[in-house]
Amino acid sequence: MEIGEILKFLPHRYPFLLVDRVLEADAKRFRALKNVTFNEPHFQGHFPGYPIMPGVLILEAMAQAAVGTLAQQPGLTPGRLVFLVGVEEARFKKPVVPGDTLILEGELLFFRRGLGKVAARALVGEEERASATLSFAVQGG
Repeated sequence: MEIGEILKFLPHRYPFLLVDRVLEADAKRFRALKNVTFNEPHFQGHFPGYPIMPGVLILEAMAQAAVGTLAQQPGLTPGRLVFLVGVEEARFKKPVVPGDTLILEGELLFFRRGLGKVAARALVGEEERASATLSFAVQGG
C-alpha cells in the first residue's frame, strides 16, 4: 500500500501521519514502515540532547499501520473513520531514535460489527522495541 492509498483510509496528515508505507497486508496480518527522522517536531522537546520517539507516538504508529489489515475488512471503505479505543499490555523495551526504520507489524485478533482488536509490535531491525494490544471502533460500525 503506497502513501496515496494509505491517505484514502487514514485522515491523518503531517505532522501526525506516522506510516510511510504498508509493506504487506492481508485480512489477518500487516507489516508497515515508518522512517524516523530528526526533523519531526516532537524531537525538539523529547528530549533535548537525547531525542527519543515518545511511546505514545509509537503506539499511534502501530495503530495507523493496522489500516493495511482493517482496510480489507467487509464494510470498511475509504472515508470511514476508525478510532483507537483501547490499549492493553503496552510494553516499551528500548528507545526509538532518529535514523531508525521502525517496522510496525501485527495480527488481527478479531473484527466484527465495527469493533476490532490487533496484537501489534514495533521493531528496529529484528529487535522488538514496543508491543501492545490495540482495540478499534469503526465510525457508524
